[in-house]
Amino acid sequence: MVTNKRIKIFILVFSLVSAMFSYYVWQVFKTPNFNVEANKPFELFIPEKSAYESVLDTLKKHDLVRDQLSFRFLAKVLNYPEKVRPGRYIIHSEMGNWELLRKLRNGRQDAYKVVINNFRLKEDIAGRIARQTAYDSAAIYAALNSAEFMKQWGFNAETSPAIFVPNTYEVNWTTSFPEFLVKMNKAYVKFWTNDRKEKARKLGLTPAEVSILASIVYGESKNSSEQSRVAGVYWNRLQINMPLQADPTVVFAWKDFTIKRVTSKYTSLNSPYNTYKNKGLPPGPISIVPSDVIDKVLNLERHKYIYFCAKADFSENHAFAVTYEEHMQNASDYQKALDQRKIH
Repeated sequence: MVTNKRIKIFILVFSLVSAMFSYYVWQVFKTPNFNVEANKPFELFIPEKSAYESVLDTLKKHDLVRDQLSFRFLAKVLNYPEKVRPGRYIIHSEMGNWELLRKLRNGRQDAYKVVINNFRLKEDIAGRIARQTAYDSAAIYAALNSAEFMKQWGFNAETSPAIFVPNTYEVNWTTSFPEFLVKMNKAYVKFWTNDRKEKARKLGLTPAEVSILASIVYGESKNSSEQSRVAGVYWNRLQINMPLQADPTVVFAWKDFTIKRVTSKYTSLNSPYNTYKNKGLPPGPISIVPSDVIDKVLNLERHKYIYFCAKADFSENHAFAVTYEEHMQNASDYQKALDQRKIH
């Protein structure tokens, strides 16, 4: 009888100890252990060649770890002090030691999401990428503006914006800007399939020249239903060695995107981007355009139109013409509409 009672007491004590131990283990592993606001995650940056103690110092400096003992204990168990990896790591309010330490030990960085879309000037590109990453905008601009640097990917200082294919990319904090451009070039090579390159060849254009023409088309019309027709007009002009006379290139040359009416005052500018003074394509794209616009150029509409201008109703559509006389009538209607609205 006494033996049974002792066994019951032992079982009870063992159960209590096991429960306490399990609870402690659960706390060490799973309980949220970081002073982080629910709507404001903390960015932990660990530079190259950082030691374990420097990581602890950073956490301590920001008063992030609630229970230092459990964190250090599990770090030793997971052998993290010998496996510190650089990177950018996001700490959330619900994270426990186990989740964060495994993330740090395995180097599972939280990448920046870099959105590449319709940039115009290289200064815009550099500034926007810098705001989305840890890169320096001046260094980005210098790289894009360096013919020597960009030639490794087949670009020069003028065509360098063409390397960017609009999309959202994930980039690690430890990725250098040259490595970032390698990533961009891989996306570029993937986009320029053999089919697209063959279509460009049939038009007598290189992929970079297609990007330049697409940027002009996009500058002229955001209306996707007529972009292939606009592209056809410019291609026709190239075939007869006629100046493109594209207003968006003049606006780009002036770097004044508030210009609403391109007059002789603006077309008199001496610039390689002034397609009123210079025949052929300008030396580089005047913006980064959506990929579908490039496809509109590659599949441009074959027609006899040489001229076009915005319609007088200020819709997103254009009036196209084969003869100069017809075009002048369309242009006159549009100019009157501008005058009526006092747009100068």
